[in-house]
Amino acid sequence: MTAPPGDVGVGVGHLYVHLPFCAHRCGYCDFVTLVGRPEQHARYVDALLGELELERSFLREPLDTIFFGGGTPTFTEPAALRGLLEALPSASEVTIEANPETVTPELAKLLVGRGVTRVSLGVQTFQPRLLEVLERRAQPDDVRRAVYHLRDAQIDNISLDLIYGIPGQEPSDLERDLDEALALEPDHLSCYELEAKPGTRFTHAYGDELARQGEAMEGYFERVVERLVAAGYRWYETANFCRPERRSRHNLGYWLGRDYLGLGIGAVTTVAGLRWRNAPSLGGYLGAIEDGRAPARELEPIDASTRSRERLMLGLRLDEPVPFVDVAGAVNAEALLRLERLRLVERPPGGLILTRRGRFLGGAVTVELLKESLEMATL
Repeated sequence: MTAPPGDVGVGVGHLYVHLPFCAHRCGYCDFVTLVGRPEQHARYVDALLGELELERSFLREPLDTIFFGGGTPTFTEPAALRGLLEALPSASEVTIEANPETVTPELAKLLVGRGVTRVSLGVQTFQPRLLEVLERRAQPDDVRRAVYHLRDAQIDNISLDLIYGIPGQEPSDLERDLDEALALEPDHLSCYELEAKPGTRFTHAYGDELARQGEAMEGYFERVVERLVAAGYRWYETANFCRPERRSRHNLGYWLGRDYLGLGIGAVTTVAGLRWRNAPSLGGYLGAIEDGRAPARELEPIDASTRSRERLMLGLRLDEPVPFVDVAGAVNAEALLRLERLRLVERPPGGLILTRRGRFLGGAVTVELLKESLEMATL
């Protein structure tokens, strides 16, 4: 099934571009990725631009944000990447994900010269033995060099991704990771607990240890927040921390429930009450676009009830209130009163927000608030 043609002038300001190619697929990864295939990079970029032309009328220009995710976007063949960056509309914030080992002085100059304003480096950990567990190729010195190359090229908005709960990780390893990350003075940090999908080779290899790590997650999470807040970072979203004025504006658009357009295999779009996800097949995607057709897609209408629930679930991840008028239909009134008494939720004028304690229990608190509406949604 395909989405209707892009003929509704809704003025979407956020664009996501999926570049799926990687040098290697890590064992814990469940993103839509393809290993190698340099001979197909240029063809895929042409298809991305073809899909953009099919859907361009959804967008306003200039855009607010563009985000290149993957895969490893900076693994894309340089000429193809340059052509893509040059062909896309301009935007106030342009973020690209990068693995540290792909960042050279030449790449950094290419990025800044083609409008990239923000780079998100996939560090995960600075501990060599844990990098081996994750099957990551970049070593700590690669991370440091990447940051220096980006700073030298005048990219002044750098984010580092860290993971905790890695098989074999101890609290002291997390402390060292935070020390190493803070020493690089990033503008933004994303710190995620490891999620290994059931049935993957990663869970087969580390199942027992993953269970042990699961019991330690709460302590890891609290330590991450304590260290980064003490270092002057704003804990603005459950897993994200920033220097002043350095929030990820693109991801903030998701958390605030704004519409966005996604290009590429596996990419998701939410526009004007409709969500669609492109099928993950590269061959099908290339064939459809080259024939002038939209790629195969899964369609999901988003009714008012769904939008309200999603607005609550995502909005409560932030450190600022969700407008109550946006989420009132999704809130279980009895649960809200109970959670207020427990000092897990507060209601400032016109809004709803988790307390600091509530944020540490975020998912469980949100489920309680949504309990009745989620039960109704399954009927």
